[in-house]
Amino acid sequence: MTATAQVEDVAAELHELAENAGAWPFEEARKIVERLKRKPKAEVLFETGYGPSGLPHIGTFGEVARTTMVRHAFRVLTQDKIPTRLLCFSDDMDGMRKIPENVPDPVALRPYLQMPLTKVPNPFGGDYPSFGHHNNAMLRRFLDTFGFDYEFASATDYYFSGKLDAVLLKAAEKYEAIMEVMLPTLGEERQATYSPFLPISPTSGRVLYVPLKEVNAKAGTVTFTDEDGVEKTIPVTGGNVKLQWKPDFGARWAALDVDFEMFGKDHQTNAPIYDRICEILGGVAPEHFVYELFLDENGQKISKSKGNGLTIDEWLTYASPESLALYMFQSPRSAKKLHFDVIPKAVDEYFSFLARYPSQDWKNRLGNPVWHIHSGNPPVEELPLSFGLLLKLASASNAEDKAVLWRFIERYAPGTSPETHPTVDKLAGYAVRYFIDRVKPRRVFRAPDEVEAQALARLDAALALLDGQDTLDRRDAIQNAVLDVGRAEPRYQDHKRKGPEGGPGVSFAWFSALYELLLGEKEGPRFGGFVAAYGIPETRALIARALSGELAKGAA
Repeated sequence: MTATAQVEDVAAELHELAENAGAWPFEEARKIVERLKRKPKAEVLFETGYGPSGLPHIGTFGEVARTTMVRHAFRVLTQDKIPTRLLCFSDDMDGMRKIPENVPDPVALRPYLQMPLTKVPNPFGGDYPSFGHHNNAMLRRFLDTFGFDYEFASATDYYFSGKLDAVLLKAAEKYEAIMEVMLPTLGEERQATYSPFLPISPTSGRVLYVPLKEVNAKAGTVTFTDEDGVEKTIPVTGGNVKLQWKPDFGARWAALDVDFEMFGKDHQTNAPIYDRICEILGGVAPEHFVYELFLDENGQKISKSKGNGLTIDEWLTYASPESLALYMFQSPRSAKKLHFDVIPKAVDEYFSFLARYPSQDWKNRLGNPVWHIHSGNPPVEELPLSFGLLLKLASASNAEDKAVLWRFIERYAPGTSPETHPTVDKLAGYAVRYFIDRVKPRRVFRAPDEVEAQALARLDAALALLDGQDTLDRRDAIQNAVLDVGRAEPRYQDHKRKGPEGGPGVSFAWFSALYELLLGEKEGPRFGGFVAAYGIPETRALIARALSGELAKGAA
């Protein structure tokens, strides 16, 4: 069989399996396939929206990553016979309603409240002409780094260039119909002043939330009282007005003929409004995917203006983009906390999925997150130890440089080096930075009580019997020695489990105590593996420091 024939066979098998694949990107992609049966077209447009009122946070990246996954699933379902595009649309003509808390010199921005974001001076300095341009660049920089295939669109450009003129004129024509949709959703006071059109003041340049005196559909103009008290009439085209955000959603869908867009649960109640306005303006509402919101470590919604969530750069300081993409893939309809502590788990889960992939059949591969993260082409990586273990090694050794970790890595996995395993080298760098910034300042050592001290002394004696032997071949022996010590102490016995001799098993409390006493942390990887990597003499020295009270005293 030729290489071409093999590729065609794989593509056909993938197509067949994709039609019934259970992963959520395939579920969404199949909806788009059904949409095309009702509304055939030559090209499918995926869109994501971005409000550049603050620095981009990870939730913004998540929309692009997840939409890319749906787009790839659609391409497999349709065997790439229908062209697709992904448009990342920035609502940068929105007025700055409040000053973000995480910008330099926020007081200097006060005179620019309600100005379009692309007219607000850039508080960060540099070459970007406005706050909106700066934030757009921050988003694009990361999307480019990750390698997304997308087109960027600026609302300012679309409004001023005339790309939205046709839909704006249609909105003037259908003004009453739009108002019939919007007014029932508003309070009585807001109803009295509401208009879907927001004039841009010819006097101040601000986005005005003012009642309109007239909407002239034939002339394509609106009349209002400007900030200087003078009645003005301006065209709805050419960047002279912008639409309120709810009508803007629907108008954009109609103008661009969008086929798929996802948004957070905070938009869910407004989705029927977006859909209806899109239809009023002659469009067909796109397929939706509503995802749950990200929360900070206190369970509060992440806000760009508050800056209470992780930034893209913060995640990438401690882990790879692939680990972030995994976090976005998993359970998108469930609310998840997004803070520093989730990073190590995401890293190890990513490599766990990656390790399984080569041995899986195609059905299971299509359900493996790495297939979606890497658009069907995951890399081959050999990882001899986990990121969690690297973190514990960094903590035990107080590593300030990844070279310290390499001494342990080479002991644990002979033949491994930064040259042969560049991914491990990157992880070692991430581990050191995470330890210095996130672990070391928060470690809490405590002195062992009488029972703990006796258990540590017995563990030291057990490890002494294994000292001098090849720890690589004795990892299980080390783990068994740790278990035997815990099993012998009533405090750490788990009577719901059975040990190898029929007695009680070992509770997690034993391992929790070890990590608290020796590393100042609550949990960690398999302790036998840690000892094998860190070294028996080094672990015994750590036990001695704990027994002497040195570790607890040093923490105090």
